[in-house]
Amino acid sequence: MHAIGSHLQYRMLQMAHYGQPTIDIELDESQHEANRAIFSYSTMDTIEGKVHITAQHDTHFREIEIAFTGAAHVFVERLTTTPAMSGRTEASHKFLALKMPLNPDDIPSPRILRAGQKYTFPFVFTIPTQLLPRACPHAVASDYVRQTHLMLPPSMGDAELSGFGGILLDDMAPEMAKITYGVKARILQLHEDKLVLLAQKTRKVRVKPAFEEQPPLNTDGNKEFRPRLERNIKKGLFKGKTGTLIAQASQPKPLVIPGARTLDAGPIATRAKVYLRFDPTDENSLPPRLGSLKTSMKASTFYASSARNNFPTRETLIYDHTQGAYTDTISISTMCIGTTAQWEKQPASANPPTEEDIERRDSGISDCSGLSAPSYKSNIPTPSSNYKGGAFYTASIVVPITMPLNKNFLPTFHSCLISRVYALSMNLSVHAPGLGDPTLALKVPLQVCAEGSATGNENARVRSEEAAGILAEADRVLSPRSFAPPTVDLPPEYAALSSRVTVAG
Repeated sequence: MHAIGSHLQYRMLQMAHYGQPTIDIELDESQHEANRAIFSYSTMDTIEGKVHITAQHDTHFREIEIAFTGAAHVFVERLTTTPAMSGRTEASHKFLALKMPLNPDDIPSPRILRAGQKYTFPFVFTIPTQLLPRACPHAVASDYVRQTHLMLPPSMGDAELSGFGGILLDDMAPEMAKITYGVKARILQLHEDKLVLLAQKTRKVRVKPAFEEQPPLNTDGNKEFRPRLERNIKKGLFKGKTGTLIAQASQPKPLVIPGARTLDAGPIATRAKVYLRFDPTDENSLPPRLGSLKTSMKASTFYASSARNNFPTRETLIYDHTQGAYTDTISISTMCIGTTAQWEKQPASANPPTEEDIERRDSGISDCSGLSAPSYKSNIPTPSSNYKGGAFYTASIVVPITMPLNKNFLPTFHSCLISRVYALSMNLSVHAPGLGDPTLALKVPLQVCAEGSATGNENARVRSEEAAGILAEADRVLSPRSFAPPTVDLPPEYAALSSRVTVAG
């Protein structure tokens, strides 16, 4: 029975499409490698091609539309203990629609597609640098959130397009979230004073927009990140402690993805720094021996079936059933730091100022400006809560971060429905006299940016120069001009009365 039902469905689809015009979308391959099945474009790139339409029999039509579209599709599975509250919520957001005006000479008159005749319509689109304000009409928490929502998001979640260059790779996106771009051609007919769809076809393309570096994320009060940790180091199982170990890190410089159609891109890398401090309980206590440092990246995709008014966080997942999150962890490296990082003894004068010291210094009067600055280093963490004064120990670790080549990393972005963020996890282990080796797990934000393509950057440069020339010409035309009467020989007493007249033109 199942086979019979499938056959009937197939025959019904054949009958529904029988007699429809055939649409073929051809893309210009001059910017791409030969025989490239995946076409990638970046910001300010031009998408050129032709739409070919062939009718099997004479067909009347009203409109032929060619557009470049971008849309986000999301569904959220809501699973609760109450069956009535469970279910799926879906949302689609069409954030981009560029329509190509057709040449009237290419449109047949009368509007009839003759049987067997091939009609060709060329098109040219330019990938915009940002979206129009109407693409994000909902309420947001700040102007910065609006600004990020109006940035062009990258293609995501399509296994047929995901990858780097001509290689298909996993972009670590769940099936619940997808962002697609494509050139869409439609033929519309007039039926009972209404436009109805006669035929359509979409040619999908991959869009990899340029993303510039954004300000570092403020992690104060954010429970998702742990930029600083303290751990007491004990002498033994039932013995006292030798001191307090402090590990501290900050957000590293971003990883930068090369632009679309880049062939000879080198390794994508950056580096982070971990600063260590050990506050001993007495002068005879020595810092623990350093063990290993394991580094990994976490790619988190947030998706929602309703528009977001702020940046997503995991804390809101508990009570907001219209959003979900998917995280993929990628191992980066494991370093043995016992020989590469060495402890250095520091005097008490090397301590950085505490918040109380800074507030006290800010509240001082101006005649204190002649005092010498304290002799501390900016890479030394502030003292622990157990610090009683005296000497302490410091060390630093440089952590290289190289992006793996077996994944397709998307830039950090936030849209109305979908967001992609990254975090860097660094697990530091040390050797202590007690049972087990203490571990400090740091977690800091990591930003991934993206460059534009060579042709896109050149197009942007030309556009910028043209805009600058237009503004300069407008300033020249609209600038005030002076008009003076002709110079004549006047008596000295009349020359003083001669004045200049200024007219704004």
